[in-house]
Amino acid sequence: MSVALRETHGFQAEVQKLLHLMIHSLYSNREIFLRELISNASDAADRLRFEALARPELLEPDSGLKVRVEYDAAARTVTVIDNGIGMTREEVVRQLGTIARSGTGDFVSHLSGEQKKDANLIGQFGVGFYSAFIVADRVVVETRRADSPATEGVHWESDGQGEFTVETIERAERGTRVTLHLREDAAEFADEFRLRTLIRKYSDHIAFPVVMTTRPEEGEAREEAANEASALWTRPRLEISDAEYQEFYRHVSHDFQDPLTWSHNKVEGKREYVSLLYVPARAPWDLWNRSGSRGLKLYVKRVFIMDDAEQFLPIYLRFVRGVVDSGDLSLNVSRELLQQDAVVESMKAALTKRVLDMLEKLARDEPAKYATFWKEFGRVLKEGPAEDHANREKIAGLLRFSTTHNDNATPDQSLADYIGREKAEQEAGKKIIWYLTADSFNAARSSPHLEVFRKRGLEVLLLVDAIDEWLIGHLGEFEGHEFRDVKRGELALDAKDGEATGAPRPEAGEHGALIARLKQQLGDQVQEVRATNRLSESAACLVLGEHEMGAQMRKLMQATGQAVPDVKPILEINPDHPLLKRLAAEADETRFGDLAQLVVDQAHLAEGGQLPDPGAFVQRLNRILLSP
Repeated sequence: MSVALRETHGFQAEVQKLLHLMIHSLYSNREIFLRELISNASDAADRLRFEALARPELLEPDSGLKVRVEYDAAARTVTVIDNGIGMTREEVVRQLGTIARSGTGDFVSHLSGEQKKDANLIGQFGVGFYSAFIVADRVVVETRRADSPATEGVHWESDGQGEFTVETIERAERGTRVTLHLREDAAEFADEFRLRTLIRKYSDHIAFPVVMTTRPEEGEAREEAANEASALWTRPRLEISDAEYQEFYRHVSHDFQDPLTWSHNKVEGKREYVSLLYVPARAPWDLWNRSGSRGLKLYVKRVFIMDDAEQFLPIYLRFVRGVVDSGDLSLNVSRELLQQDAVVESMKAALTKRVLDMLEKLARDEPAKYATFWKEFGRVLKEGPAEDHANREKIAGLLRFSTTHNDNATPDQSLADYIGREKAEQEAGKKIIWYLTADSFNAARSSPHLEVFRKRGLEVLLLVDAIDEWLIGHLGEFEGHEFRDVKRGELALDAKDGEATGAPRPEAGEHGALIARLKQQLGDQVQEVRATNRLSESAACLVLGEHEMGAQMRKLMQATGQAVPDVKPILEINPDHPLLKRLAAEADETRFGDLAQLVVDQAHLAEGGQLPDPGAFVQRLNRILLSP
């Protein structure tokens, strides 16, 4: 009887192929190498700073921690130098000779919780160093640990093909010097302007200065910092002036105007991150491009990771600018991609709420600034209720509309304002927010559908943005109040002081004959003809069925290439209007047909609609005007 043999084996790897894969497949952007090397240098300086707390002598004789970047265009080299902790021969072999082994990671693993917070270390995976081989065919490292004698310096060298050499050298300075011998196709990086640009982009806010030697055409060469070396968002809020906040906004947004408001917040606890969010004063030119660049700048421990990190805010808040800095995020090994997980979702929910709270405060405390915000970004915010159901009520409170309350074309009335002014009969009975959609404010204000509401003193929202009907459909209700379209279905208002209710009149008596003639004349142009008390001054109006699609929604769907159902309106007439009385008395059927069609055309025009056949309308009108 045979016995099954079970063995356990470790995974094997072909080092040369693995190294080639890392160098040429891990990073999508060649310029990333400088970020990685400067981050390693910053970690080395921070490790020295941390160890010097217990052993101050480690900082002597050079206590000014910094990173230096040098280049030689003729020799085609780029060099990154730090005066940080350095490495021993054993550490060089272990850390540079072992792929995915991070010296920073080893160091952090031995720190306590509080010490980890104090140590601003960046490295995680132990692969950033190898990004140098993306642009270099030979890399040379010279290093000496801070507590080692000058005779124990180390020289490490490799061509990235799977082997490296190590030898002991004499090195007076502590720290590490990494020299990249650039490939011919990477010679562009041996240039002062190119290097300064990359430093500014990726390492502007690390904790230590990154210095370069400037070589002017006239005068002596001088050393100057190529980065800010100050991450404003990491400083306490009380220590930062408004002018500093505004200057930083211009830096991150490239906007010359001051922001309307900002929010600086540090979250500690289960999730730890810092956010600095700005609301601009003007909309960018590409605001309406939903697939365009948007989002915040993402940093991990002051090191720039990506622009337009859209994962932290919903698309309807795409106008917000600022930065997020966190060490808790799940990045891919190259630190170029953010992995979607529970941490990101939690941060997104918190940051979204913070932006909405910021807007609420702006609306409450500085209404003039909020009016500016609404003018620039109001239409974008209207996308929110459909995309963010959890914050629907909060977004609804930020919306602004024109209403019949003041007949002002500027949308400056909130839904809360509307409810606060609602009539006693609405408070006692149905809680309704009445609205009317139109293509323009003038068309809305002059709509015949408002006649009975003006007569009763009832306020109506005037919705003139193309997105408004879609918005109302997703709002549903607000604070227990139902939204209702004044142009849809049968209008029924409670009687007051003997006034008409606005409900359709019975089709009987003298009006029944006129309605029947109109139905026959108009045929399938309209779904129905009925008399109504909805109108007091106009001859007629067009009404949609209770579940019919409105004009705004039809236009939105048509603009996206979608088919829309054919909608036949209901014609409601005012039998007491002189035109309808004349129509009722008209015996000539040809003339009756022209007048009947004129009534329908007038109703279309009165609500700002387009006539299906403008030429026929003109001819018909001329016939009526010229007839005896």
